[in-house]
Amino acid sequence: MSATAKAQRPSTVDADEIARFSALSKEWWNPTGKFRVLHKFNPVRLAYIRDHVATHFGRDPKSDTALKGLCFLDIGCGGGLISEPMARLGADVVAADASRTNIEVARIHAESSGVAVDYRETTAEVLAEAGERFDVVLNLEVIEHVADIGLFMQACCSMVKPGGLMFVATINRTMKAFGLAIVGAEYVLGWLPKGTHQWDKFVTPAEIEDAFAANGMRAVDRTGVFYNLLADEWRTSRDMDVNYMMLGEKPAKGDA
Repeated sequence: MSATAKAQRPSTVDADEIARFSALSKEWWNPTGKFRVLHKFNPVRLAYIRDHVATHFGRDPKSDTALKGLCFLDIGCGGGLISEPMARLGADVVAADASRTNIEVARIHAESSGVAVDYRETTAEVLAEAGERFDVVLNLEVIEHVADIGLFMQACCSMVKPGGLMFVATINRTMKAFGLAIVGAEYVLGWLPKGTHQWDKFVTPAEIEDAFAANGMRAVDRTGVFYNLLADEWRTSRDMDVNYMMLGEKPAKGDA
């Protein structure tokens, strides 16, 4: 491919979003820092992923090696808050992010923790173009930050092996989400830096389902996630008006 063709390749990267998160990169592993909300969010995300993957692939979710032998992609991995726990459960993890500083921070933390994660400074479309394929693709809190959702989902879905899974976690485009995820979380409570999210880039569950269907996958599970103030923890819920997670499956070869 010529240099000109490479320069004109469609991209899902939003330069402003990458710059914003790169500037915060040193905060990733500080549980009381600017990403503390993700640290609080991690237990419910990890349990949802582990339990569904174990059920789908016939594993024991309580085993310390429940994910052994499975290939994972954590796209938009940030500092590796999900990548490392997946690797600790035995998964072979490729973790990708368009921010060099995020990848450098993630690599340093993984090395100091003795966890093997294949961190790469790259994008979903570049990985897909290279023919990468995975049993599980983790698409968590990233789709609302990309420049081209259609291209991004096309690339991510193409990397799911037949019979594999994709997890999407994002924020619904509702007025309730505007009030809680932007006004409340960023401006009132200060859980996230101001400007972290843009309401018009939030994604509805129907849009995720349509993207799955357009790329040979089907939604097989979904759940809302809410913050329980009294318990100081995130929990699953039937309410998907704000935060939610959705599980997509690519039919195995020969399945209808």
